[in-house]
Amino acid sequence: MSRRVRRKVAKKGNEKVVVPSFPEIEDEVSCSYSNKAVDWTSLPDDTVIQLFSCLNYRDRASLSSTCRTWRALGVSPCLWSSLDLRAHKCDAAMAASLASRCVNLQKLRFRGAESADAIIHLQDRNLREISGDYCRKITDATLSVIAARHELLESLQLGPDFCERISSDAIKAIAFCCPQLRKLLLSGIRDVSADAINALAKHCPNLFDIGFLDCLNVDEVALGNVVSVCFLSVAGTSNIKWEMIHLWHKLPNLIGLDVSRTNIPPTAVSGLLSSCHRLKVLCALNCSVLEADTTFNANMCKGKLLISLFTDIFKGLASLFAVTTNSRKGKNVFLDWRNSKNKDKNFDDIMTWLEWILSHTLLRTAESNPQGLDDFWLKQGAPLLLILMQSSQEDVQERAATGLATFVVIDDENASIDCGRAEAVMRDGGIRLLLDLARSWREGLQSEAAKAIANLSVNANVAKAVAEEGGINVLAGLARSMNRLVAEEAAGGLWNLSVGEEHKGSIAEAGGVKALVDLIFKWSSGGDGVLERAAGALANLAADDKCSMEVALAGGVHALVMLARNCKFEGVQEQAARALANLAAHGDSNTNNAAVGREAGALEALVQLTRSPHEGVRCLLYRQEAAGALWNLSFDDRNREAIAAAGGVEALVALAQACSNASPGLQERAAGALWGLSVSEANSIAIGREGGVAPLIALARSEAEDVHETAAGALWNLAFNPGNALRIVEEGGVPALVHLCSSSVSKMARFMAALALAYMFDGRMDEFGLMGTSTESTSKSVSLDGARRMALKHIEAFVLTFSDQQTFAIAAASSAPASLTQLTERARIPEAGHLRCSGAEIGRFVTMLRNPSSTLKTCAAFALLQFTIPGGRHAMHHASLMQNAGATRVVRAAAAAATAPLEAKIFARIVLRNLEHHQMEPSIGRLSNLA
Repeated sequence: MSRRVRRKVAKKGNEKVVVPSFPEIEDEVSCSYSNKAVDWTSLPDDTVIQLFSCLNYRDRASLSSTCRTWRALGVSPCLWSSLDLRAHKCDAAMAASLASRCVNLQKLRFRGAESADAIIHLQDRNLREISGDYCRKITDATLSVIAARHELLESLQLGPDFCERISSDAIKAIAFCCPQLRKLLLSGIRDVSADAINALAKHCPNLFDIGFLDCLNVDEVALGNVVSVCFLSVAGTSNIKWEMIHLWHKLPNLIGLDVSRTNIPPTAVSGLLSSCHRLKVLCALNCSVLEADTTFNANMCKGKLLISLFTDIFKGLASLFAVTTNSRKGKNVFLDWRNSKNKDKNFDDIMTWLEWILSHTLLRTAESNPQGLDDFWLKQGAPLLLILMQSSQEDVQERAATGLATFVVIDDENASIDCGRAEAVMRDGGIRLLLDLARSWREGLQSEAAKAIANLSVNANVAKAVAEEGGINVLAGLARSMNRLVAEEAAGGLWNLSVGEEHKGSIAEAGGVKALVDLIFKWSSGGDGVLERAAGALANLAADDKCSMEVALAGGVHALVMLARNCKFEGVQEQAARALANLAAHGDSNTNNAAVGREAGALEALVQLTRSPHEGVRCLLYRQEAAGALWNLSFDDRNREAIAAAGGVEALVALAQACSNASPGLQERAAGALWGLSVSEANSIAIGREGGVAPLIALARSEAEDVHETAAGALWNLAFNPGNALRIVEEGGVPALVHLCSSSVSKMARFMAALALAYMFDGRMDEFGLMGTSTESTSKSVSLDGARRMALKHIEAFVLTFSDQQTFAIAAASSAPASLTQLTERARIPEAGHLRCSGAEIGRFVTMLRNPSSTLKTCAAFALLQFTIPGGRHAMHHASLMQNAGATRVVRAAAAAATAPLEAKIFARIVLRNLEHHQMEPSIGRLSNLA
C-alpha cells in the first residue's frame, strides 16, 4: 500500500544558480588520480576562495577548521558579504560567534523573532539589506533596536507572513534611524498611520520602493506625501478609501503601482491610468470588483501597462518596452531583458520591481486558491512562475518555486493535485529548471525547489520526467543535507516518487534508502515533518521485496521502531507503523518479518498504538497501520505468541469493538490481526474469552469485500474450537456467516464462511451445546438443530456453484485426466492457495470425509481440493501432512463410496490426482495422529 501526502506550502521559493567550474580545481582533481597523494592546502588562495564560494555557510566553516591556511581564507570578507540564517536557530551565542566574520556583512536574511533579537550581536554596522520572514512575534522594540544599530540600512523587508506585533511606532523609528533607506516592504501591519508615513517622507529622501502588503489600514492621503516613491504596493490591503487616492496622481516619480488582491473599483483604475502621468505599470491581479466589470476597457491608455487576469501580460510587456528591448513577441520579454547588452537603468528598475511583485502576488493567489483561475494559470500564471525562477533575485526565485509547489495543490489532506497544471509545468521545461535550482548551493533554493518537485511528482507523468532528468539522484543527495528544511523537502520528494513501482529500485541505487534512515536518526527529536516524510518514503520502499531488504540492512527496522515507540506526532506514528507493516509483509521471501519481531520494544509499541484513546482521522490512521503491522507480523510463529504476550489479544479485540463504524481499512486490519493471532489455538481461545466473537460477527456484516475476507478468516479459525463455535452461534453468528457464504462478492469470504460453518456443525460442538440443565439443554438442542439446518443448506448451495451435474456425470464415467483438469479449473479459488493449514486442520477435514452428512463430506473434499491444487503456495505442505497421516486411504474411499454425493466423489478424485502430482505415495497411518 502506498500513501501520498502533499502539503500546501507555508514558506518561500527557489533560485537558479549555476555553479561555476574552475579549471584550477579540475586540474588538481585530474592530478590526484595520477599522483594519488595531493596536498590540498597547497592550492592557490584564490582557488580556495572560489571553492569556498560554492559551498554553504556550514561547509565553509567545516573546511575552515581543517588547517590554519584555510582558516584564514575562510574568513575572507568576500565570502561573508551576505548571510542566510533562516535554516538555523540563531541565538545571541551563535550571533556572537559569527561576529568576527560579519564586519563587512552587506546582506542578511533571518527567520523568526529569536533570530531578530540575536542579529544585533553580529556587529554588522555596515549592513545594507535585511530580510526576515516568520515575523509574527517580532515587536516594536526589537525592530526599533535593529534600525538603531544599522543606520546605513537601505532595504528592509519583513514578510510575507503578517507582522502582527509591529505598529506605526516602529515604522517611525525606522524613518528616524535609517535616513538612507531606499526600500521598505512590510506585511500584515494592522495600522500604518499618517504620522508614520509622513516620517518616512521627511527623513528618508531616497525611499523609492514602498510596500505595505496585506495590511488592515493604510493612510492613503499620507502616501501622497512620499514624493520620492517610484514603486508603491498596497497589494492585499483591506480598507483603502479609493476615492482618496486622487492625491497619488500628484506623485511626481510614481512609475509602478501594485493594487493586486484588493477591491479597487474600475473607476479608480481608470483614474490612475489617465492621471498619473509618469505611471508605466499598474498591477491589479486578482481584483474581484475590477474583474466583474465586463465593460472595462483595458487598452484605454496607450503607453501604460495594466496587468490583470483578463489582460495578456506577456504581450503587454513586449509592446510597452519594445523600443527599449527589441523584444520579440510572447514570453521572451524577460529573457530578452536579462540578456540585453544595452542596459537602461529605469527599465531595469521596472523589470526588477515587476519580478518581485509578480512573484509575491502569484504566490499569495496560489495560497488562497480562488476558483475560476484554471485558464489563467495554464496560459499565464505557470509560464510566469517558470520565468521568475530564472530571475537574478534569490527571493524572487524562491517565491516562484514555492508558487509552483502551491498552485498545483487542490487538497492537502487528500494528497490531490491538478494534473493539468502539473503537466503544463513539465511541458514548459519546469522540471529541468527546478532541478537546476535544487543543485544550487543556496539552501533556501534547494528547499523550495525540492518542495515543488515533491508536489508535482504526485502526478505519475511528472514523476517519470523527474526520474529521467536525474531528479532521484538530486533528491537523494539533498536528503543528506545538514539543513533540516532541505532534507525534509527532499524526503517528501522521495516519498512521492516511491509511490511508483518503477522508481523504487532507482531510489535504492541512488543511496536514498540509507539517506532516509539516517534522517530518522539525525532528526529523531524536534523534526516531525522530516520524520513523517522519511518514514513515509521508507514505507513505500518497504512494499518492494528487494528494497525492503535494503531498508533492513540500512538499520531501518531499528529506526522505525524507535519512531513507533518514542514519537508522539500522529503522522510519524502512522507512517512508521505502515513501514513496519510493509517490512513484515515479505515473510516468504526474506527475514524482515522475524527481524521486526526481534527488535526490542517493536511489538509492544505497535500494540500500544492500537490502544490510543484519542479520536480524529490521524489517530484512526495510525491505529489502522499498527493493526496492519501486527497482522503481517503474526504470520511468524514467534511473533504471534509475543504479540499475545504483549497484550495484543486484548488490544485488538478492543480495537475491533471500537471500529464498527470506522473506515473499511481499519476494520480490515483489526479483523486481519485477530485472524493472524487466532492461528494459535491458545490465542483463539483467548480471543473468544475476551469478547472477540461479537465484534468479528459485526465486521462480517460490513459492506466492504476486504472486511468480509478478514472477518470470515478470523471466525473460521475461532470456530475450530468448539467453545468458540458455540459462542458464534449464541452471538448470532450463523446468520452472518450464512449471509457471507451466499452473498459476498468475495469468493474467499464465501469459502471461509462455509468452512467456519462446517467446523461449527461437524459434531464437535454438540457436547458444549447440550451442557446445562435439562430445560436449557432441550432449548439449546432445538436452537442448534435450526442453526445446523440453515448452515448445511447454504454450505451445499455454495459448493454446488462450483459444479455442473452434466459435466460431473461425464467425469464420473470417464477416467481421462483431461476431464479432471477441466473440473479443477472450474472449482479453483485462486486466493485459497495462499491459505496455510495446520496438521490438525487438515486432519479435521479428512475426518469430515467420514461424516454422516453428505453436505459436510462434499465441503471437506472441496476444501482439500483447494489446499492441494498444484501451484498453491502451501500445496506441497498440505500434501505432505496428508501423506504423513495416511489420509490418502480415506480420500480414496470417499472417491469410491457408492452412497456419497457425486460432487464429493469427483472432488475426492481431484484431491487424489493432486497428491499424485506432488509425488505422494499412500502410506498407512492413523488419522488420530492429525487430531
